[in-house]
Amino acid sequence: MSVAEPRRIVLLRHAKADWPQVTDHERPLADRGRKDAAVAGRKLVDSGIPLDLAVCSTAARTRETWKLAVQEFPQRPKTVYEERIYEASPGELIALLNETPDDVSDLVLIGHNPGIQGLADILSGRSDGDAGERMGRRGFPAAAFAVLSFDGPWKSLEPGVATLLDYWAPSE
Repeated sequence: MSVAEPRRIVLLRHAKADWPQVTDHERPLADRGRKDAAVAGRKLVDSGIPLDLAVCSTAARTRETWKLAVQEFPQRPKTVYEERIYEASPGELIALLNETPDDVSDLVLIGHNPGIQGLADILSGRSDGDAGERMGRRGFPAAAFAVLSFDGPWKSLEPGVATLLDYWAPSE
């Protein structure tokens, strides 16, 4: 992959979680979350983005979201579980993405709010069509995802360099 080719980032928020008597990190998905995670997976497949890499928080609800979403994929991308995503700020998520090898063209980051929504807002210098307006109106509910594109190596990813190409939420 040439660093001159556009790269795409899918930012996927975990699906709706349950509230059992466990630590926050170990919270599983609720019934609705399990359904929405599978639907999000189908929508990601429909987007046609050939994901090379999935980087997923180690929290139970993100792992479960990804497990259900990726079942919809014809081919599973390499998956890395990264504890630094849990409770990460947008700046910390950018630093993590800057570490991505340049042979990766398209990746999905499965994480949590407020970091995921903040990252989408901070990276998006512009947007295609009505994606920005829809994301602004809806926020970033559970199981929502945004697709962003930028040019250059991963280490050049910084605020404002990306274009918001698409946005989807379960009630869309």
